[in-house]
Amino acid sequence: MITRQLSRILRNIPSPLKNIHARNYAQVLAGDISNKKIKISNFEQDKYINYQRIQENLAIVKNRLNKPLTLAEKIVYSHLDDPHGQDIERGKTYLKLRPDRVALQDATAQMALLQFMSAGMPEVAVPTTVHCDHLIEAQVGGEKDLARAKDINKEVYDFLATTTAKYNIGFWRPGSGIIHQIVLENYAFPGGLMIGTDSHTPNAGGLGMVAIGVGGADAVDVMADIPWELKCPKVIGVKLTGTISGWTAPKAGILTVKGGTGAIVEYFGPGVESLSCTGMATICNMGAEIGATTSLFPFNRRMSDYLHATNRSEIASFSESFAHNLRADEGAHYDKVIEINLSELEPHINGPFTPDLATPLSKFKEEVVRNEWPTELKVGLIGSCTNSSYEDMSRASSIAKQAIDHGLKAKSLFTITPGSEQIRATIARDGQEKILKDAGGVVLANACGPCIGQWDRQDVKKGEKNSIITSYNRNFTGRNDANPATHAFVASPDIVTAFVFSGDLRFNPITDTLKDGNGNPFKFTDPEGSELPIRGYDPGENTYQAPPKDRVAVQVVVDPKSKRLQLLQPFSKWNGKDAEGLPILIKVKGKCTTDHISMAGPWLKFRGHLDNISNNMLIGAVNSENGAVNNVKNVLTGQYDAVPNVARDYKAKGISWVVIGDENYGEGSSREHAALEVRHLGGIAVIVKSFARIHETNLKKQGLLPLTFTNPSDYDKIDPTDKVSILGLTSFAPGKNLTLRLNKKSGETVDIPVSHTFNDNQIEWFKAGSALNRMAEKHAH
Repeated sequence: MITRQLSRILRNIPSPLKNIHARNYAQVLAGDISNKKIKISNFEQDKYINYQRIQENLAIVKNRLNKPLTLAEKIVYSHLDDPHGQDIERGKTYLKLRPDRVALQDATAQMALLQFMSAGMPEVAVPTTVHCDHLIEAQVGGEKDLARAKDINKEVYDFLATTTAKYNIGFWRPGSGIIHQIVLENYAFPGGLMIGTDSHTPNAGGLGMVAIGVGGADAVDVMADIPWELKCPKVIGVKLTGTISGWTAPKAGILTVKGGTGAIVEYFGPGVESLSCTGMATICNMGAEIGATTSLFPFNRRMSDYLHATNRSEIASFSESFAHNLRADEGAHYDKVIEINLSELEPHINGPFTPDLATPLSKFKEEVVRNEWPTELKVGLIGSCTNSSYEDMSRASSIAKQAIDHGLKAKSLFTITPGSEQIRATIARDGQEKILKDAGGVVLANACGPCIGQWDRQDVKKGEKNSIITSYNRNFTGRNDANPATHAFVASPDIVTAFVFSGDLRFNPITDTLKDGNGNPFKFTDPEGSELPIRGYDPGENTYQAPPKDRVAVQVVVDPKSKRLQLLQPFSKWNGKDAEGLPILIKVKGKCTTDHISMAGPWLKFRGHLDNISNNMLIGAVNSENGAVNNVKNVLTGQYDAVPNVARDYKAKGISWVVIGDENYGEGSSREHAALEVRHLGGIAVIVKSFARIHETNLKKQGLLPLTFTNPSDYDKIDPTDKVSILGLTSFAPGKNLTLRLNKKSGETVDIPVSHTFNDNQIEWFKAGSALNRMAEKHAH
């Protein structure tokens, strides 16, 4: 609800910046806390929360900037690699940061770990965990689905288990739960900075942590002790007033807007006190849907209560003593200020097909009729990383209990996804699971499941129009079940649960009645739920693998015949010469995102096998020569073929090649495969009108030359049949243009200037063959 209202406001907020004065909070206080050694988690015995560093860095930055800081600024700036010399300007400068930890989910962890192995380091530089949650397909129920996934994905799980053991990484086995719920329960802490290889990493903001979703390449940097780069974020302040109650929940509001892009959303105000810690986490989780870098809340008693409940009392007490640095300074300046009265919020339902459509529950029936959406509700699904806390399950079960007591059973299929093994075990002990099952529910594995499309759905045929309603975070076309005709709606878990007893989208659980077992009218009362379990959490089955003390003997084994995994070989170093007489693999016309360069979908199963996934390289890019996709001329044979096939032929003959591109080349997901594949198949340079920044950096990290036409119109001077040379590499230096020499079929030679953004350190990456090669060189000495 909160995120939805926030998204609407962000669309219409005026551009002039506004000032606000936050609550009368203290400035940074002096004091030595260096003698306190509080473990960063219960699983990492020799790693500690470094509030002393945060306080010292903060003092340096505050002295430099001489102004009050928002909480987001305090946390981000206190993690600067160079607090003395770093340029700091919101929305403009790029900050070099030292995060406290890294979290990886199993799909993205494969290539990240394969790359890290090539850095030559004996262990990761910061606390790191891997979570097996993405590869488990929902089919019939939790136990059988989990067993099936363990069998199908055995070689991937074995690789992750041995790699994490080898490099001192915590490993959460399949069945543990969803990465974001596990992080909240075990690793998030107030004032920390974390990056995670999943877009909903901001979930940890519910515990006052700046947690940011990144690509695997960024995670590898941090694991390999390379400072992580982030554009200095703007800060949007959201003042919450009033109290949340009744059917309204801090839940599913998922309008994707650009108002939050490049900004951290920071909540404050008296309304914060009415939200549970897990409710705050949900709001932060959904911040990914409004384009925000991340979202967070100030440290408060609800966070402290949650830390105590999850066996982290020492962290709770430490945070309480450090609370003056875990909230905004009085008079802190926000780029925009929004005020939301929680007492005025009404439940909404989002969808279908797009995150840009949300309807108040009171008007949903008429929208269903007006738009002729399928009125029969086929499936209701609750859970996911967003809405699977003990409180969520308690509220949903309170609705189910009312229905059972009145002789009702679910009319729609009903699935429940616990966020973690701890949640599953606790709701099994406390009875919520039994209630949900008695109502007709099926409990799925503790994993992402249908939320990310891991759903072997059998109740409708592909192409059949139907409606489902979920408490998940996204409702893009075909996302849940790969059926483009499925109308997916999003609501809070208690709303979803109420709907499955009607089986009809025209039902309003707040105002409408159902017929009970005796044919009498029955109306639901407000949902109820405990914020935290009175008897404490039941940890359930132990699904955590700690790294062994003796890691030298651990062998990481990858079958050379595997189709899903492949050990990486270090890329070759620069040969010390200019690059001369190179063919152009493809001159790309128009838009070329990372999806055009490295498609997802069925290719995801090859994320751990660079050679196999390279068969999708640039197959979506439009060839300027013929307007076709995946059809380019092999200049050696004169024949046309698929882009990867031509690249492989050049590589087999020892010939490097270049790509020519258009504007904003490489926008989209920060997918490291889009850079790795080009390097793997023999590319040396990508020369374009302009780059998306993240992709440009990823190309540099893999030892490639991302270059831009100094005069963008020079793009038109290039014929796909030109042979090209890149001159000036022997005197490669920051700020100094290189020359692209075109050797035309006619014999004519044309020289055009090309620019680059390499700094001294990045030039060392190029010379070494990649950033990780350079890191390996340093560790070798």
